Formats: sequence, C-alpha cells, structure tokens
Amino acid sequence: MTSNETTVYIVDDDPSIRTSLARLMRSVDLRAKTFSSAQEFLERRPLDEPACMVLDIKMPGQTGLELQQELAAEGFDLPIIFLTGHGSVPVSVTAMKGGALDFLEKPVDDQDLLDAIDRAIDRSTRTRVERSERATLRRRMDRLTPREREVFALVVDGLLNKQVAGKLHMSEKTVKVHRARVMQKMEAESLAELVRLAERAGITPGE
Repeated sequence: MTSNETTVYIVDDDPSIRTSLARLMRSVDLRAKTFSSAQEFLERRPLDEPACMVLDIKMPGQTGLELQQELAAEGFDLPIIFLTGHGSVPVSVTAMKGGALDFLEKPVDDQDLLDAIDRAIDRSTRTRVERSERATLRRRMDRLTPREREVFALVVDGLLNKQVAGKLHMSEKTVKVHRARVMQKMEAESLAELVRLAERAGITPGE
C-alpha cells in the first residue's frame, strides 16, 4: 500500500460509512478526508496532491455520477472508485466510460477496496509525473524562436538538414545552427531523444 503522502477523498452521505472507511484508510497509513455530499467536496475543493476518491454513486442532491462529470469537465483528473448499494449494469457502464477506475457494491470487502485504492493511487502518481514532464517540456518549447520551431517540426518529422534548408529557403549551415540551438534549448542529447521528448509531451512542434 502506498504511503501516507496520498489522500483518499471519501464522499458518502452515510456518516457511519464515512467513519468506517476513514478508519480503514488510517489502518494502512493513508490520509482520509471525508465529505457528506458532492456539494461539500466542491465547496472545500482540495489542494493539488496525490489522491484518489471513494465516491457513493447515489446521494441526495448531486449524485456521484454528476460529480464525476463535473470534475471531468473542469479537467480535475482524479481516479474514482464508486461504491453503491444500488448497482446496475447501465450505471456501472456510465461510470466506467466517464473514467472511473472501479465500481464496487456495498458492503464492500476491505481488501477489494484497498486493492482498488492502490491501483487508483498508482494511476494518480503516474498522471502527476506525466503532467509535470509535459509542463517541463512546454517550458523548453517556449524558449524556441519561431524559426527554431519550424526547424524543430521538420527535424522531428525526419527531414535531413539539406531538406529542411530547401523547405525553409535557407542555407544548410543556418539550419545546422538552428538545429543546434533547438537541441540545446530542449536539453536533448540526440535526435532520437528530441523525437521522444516531443512525443512524450504530446507537443506538435510549431503549434
């Protein structure tokens, strides 16, 4: 189980379930924050931190599915494990299509829930690392001049210096200078690494 650097958000209108789940989280050294409704969670919007959510699917007011949809619309990337005493195939399909990690029926087995939370935390950690990498690479991209961006786009497309020179109407020597600056600013040691950086960042050069 992951360390207590991770927070599990528990959103359920049943106070006894909130208490029980929070106690279970603490027993495996995880932080737990409880909320009695979707509205309370949204009002006390948590800070950006490694986290996942255990969410009751049927609550008074805003339902768990509606909260999931609102968070997704806001770009709040949070792995969600749904708990319900009202499970059905259509509801679970909707939840999964919305990006839910798991869908468990109450009363849930403690180990099944902990296993699901472990998977959710792994996903949250990977997502945060990937987001940080994209932000770093975006900052590197921002260092490039418009002309360097053009060279970058053609280079990662596999064009040789001579071909780049022809397309941009410049000398091959000038292309080499721009290419060297692109490599330096992107902090790439080789062309292969430059291509991998662009792909990993999901960046379209020149955009």
